[in-house]
Amino acid sequence: MKKDIICKRVELFRSYMRENGLDAFIVVSSDPHSSEYVADRWKCREWLSGFDGSAGTVVITAGKALLWTDSRYWLAAEKSLAGTGFELMKDGVPETPTITDWLCANLEKGDTVGVDATVGSVVEINALREPFADCGLKLEYVNDPFDDLWQERPAVPLSVAQIMPEEVSGESAVSKIARLREFLKNDGVDGMVVTMLDEVAWLTNLRGADVEYNPVLVSYMLVTDDSAVLYIDERKLTAEVKEYLFSQGVTTAPYGDIWQALKEGDKQILIQPNKCNAAVGVTLAGRAVFRDSPIALMKAVKNSAEIAGFKKAMLSEGVAMVKLLRWLKPAVEKGGVTELDVDRVLTEYRSADADFRGLSFSTIAAYGANAAIVHYEPTPVENATLAPRGFLLLDCGGQYIGGTTDITRTIPLGELTDEEREDYTRVLKGHISLAMAKFPKGTCGTQLDVLARQWLWQAGENYLHGTGHGVGHYLNVHEGPHQIRMNNVPTHLQPGMTVTNEPGLYKAGRHGIRIENTMLVKHYCESEFGEFYELEPLTLCPIDTTPVIPEILGADAMAYLNAYNAMVCKTMSPYMNDDERNYLEEITKPL
Repeated sequence: MKKDIICKRVELFRSYMRENGLDAFIVVSSDPHSSEYVADRWKCREWLSGFDGSAGTVVITAGKALLWTDSRYWLAAEKSLAGTGFELMKDGVPETPTITDWLCANLEKGDTVGVDATVGSVVEINALREPFADCGLKLEYVNDPFDDLWQERPAVPLSVAQIMPEEVSGESAVSKIARLREFLKNDGVDGMVVTMLDEVAWLTNLRGADVEYNPVLVSYMLVTDDSAVLYIDERKLTAEVKEYLFSQGVTTAPYGDIWQALKEGDKQILIQPNKCNAAVGVTLAGRAVFRDSPIALMKAVKNSAEIAGFKKAMLSEGVAMVKLLRWLKPAVEKGGVTELDVDRVLTEYRSADADFRGLSFSTIAAYGANAAIVHYEPTPVENATLAPRGFLLLDCGGQYIGGTTDITRTIPLGELTDEEREDYTRVLKGHISLAMAKFPKGTCGTQLDVLARQWLWQAGENYLHGTGHGVGHYLNVHEGPHQIRMNNVPTHLQPGMTVTNEPGLYKAGRHGIRIENTMLVKHYCESEFGEFYELEPLTLCPIDTTPVIPEILGADAMAYLNAYNAMVCKTMSPYMNDDERNYLEEITKPL
């Protein structure tokens, strides 16, 4: 039935294209704010194709329907698209053409390609112009076609804004806005239009629930040298929030009024081209100044209150994880435990904490071969029953008032093969090698990435996702501008930044392994060669030692593993009952 619905939707979309003189249309996986997770209203690519992964781009022509997505989603996309008429284009491999190359090769000169500029970034859309011009194609901005085509399309969400107290945020909104203004002044621009929802949330110290997993509010903010205006549906603002915003020097206006505001005046306004939707750039015309957002780096460096909040959130998460681990193996041995049961039980344990506010992303509880699908998510249709053998890969995170968590553990449920044990040990050794790193000021994540991969490379193995990403403070679980990955990300790591450490290995049809802690960049030492930094693990959860092959892990990594598990046990024991404490002491015994 779903396949028939998708085919009908594609034909409906083609009718729209014919009526509007369009020969192709590019549908991106985004909203007007370049969000990773989008509110239901903007899940247009999913509505059209049926593929619900968080990344992907659809291209529709008169005779073809194609989906480009990266390696995280290839296996999931193949299953989802089967029988729909969509063709999977494996983005990132040499034999797969880019979207522009494919369109140039398959359309005729003079053909027109449509795109909705309100949900495509300046960089994404500008990247189409030159190659299209070279091959004789025209690019046309159109109004959102899904408003007419998508019957019963969800409305813009209306969650109520919540104030994040200064004792939790560590800095007032008025101070943050003043810092932003100082940066803009020194950069020679008059203002900035803030389009990223987490940047608006951080700048105003407001949180909401407009987007699943991300505690944000759908809004824009325009900050100039003499004003700060939050463009938001005012039904989200209580009298208390309005009074608070006024005290911070922020005025409000309806969400849709941002477009008129951008047309007015003569001020030079900064926008971030790789995150700001192209319609903003078009509306500002010659007054747009294209530069990276200064807020991203300001937000990435956590203050002492935020770090304290992270540590409290990690403790809460660790308590829930230990309770889950203690329940899991006996339950699996009794039988009937499914992947979704793991998610349900963990959420129950988390919910006992008063600071818990929900998940930070959809839980990945992947058993056996399912774990080889990097971003696999169990559903009522695909929901494996766990058995007392092999691995369960559990990648999960929570939103707490003081911080956001992201943790992965690969959990042995019983008997393991030699291959599983060796793969686990190599992934763990890479995790520990990165965790033990000491590095000079001025180092970026790309320079550290090889530390996590080297032991896999020695075996002729690799993983295609990044090794680490920033984590927001009760905000988005994926945060930049810094990352640890193979491709160049030049942002220097600085004390106060959070970053994950999550190498993995995935073998289709067999198993997947990933081990992840959230780390804090901190000062290590000062020497004649300058300042050096190190990584402190914030995550508090034992790393299972039973699959480890000591000869492969090595003495230094083994010492780190034992010290980490001992630290977890010492930190968490006061928050456990006697049975839980005994269990924790047992599973953290030195290897």
